[in-house]
Amino acid sequence: MDYIRAIERQQIREDIPDVRIGDNVNVHYRIKEGDRERIQVFKGDVIRMSGGGARETFTVRKISYGVGVERTFPLHSPKIAKLEVVRHGKVRRAKLYFLRDRVGKAARLREKR
Repeated sequence: MDYIRAIERQQIREDIPDVRIGDNVNVHYRIKEGDRERIQVFKGDVIRMSGGGARETFTVRKISYGVGVERTFPLHSPKIAKLEVVRHGKVRRAKLYFLRDRVGKAARLREKR
């Protein structure tokens, strides 16, 4: 069991900022298309964090052309080129699934001061 923990400790990235639920983030994700690689930015709110250690994941939700899009990223993935926290949201829940039912201004989160 200690071998697994030692390997996971090596895979944890130190350059990832402190991301919490309710934060508005820009995820710069490396996408491979054929033999080329490009970086695509996914901007949205963190609605869920799950797991721990090297297996930790977070789900980001954004509205694209009136349709809600959610994407789950591994937090310590080497495919994440950069993770920026734009602003911290003030929330009182661990999972923000209620945002799925909201549209427009009702889907905004208040900013933490």
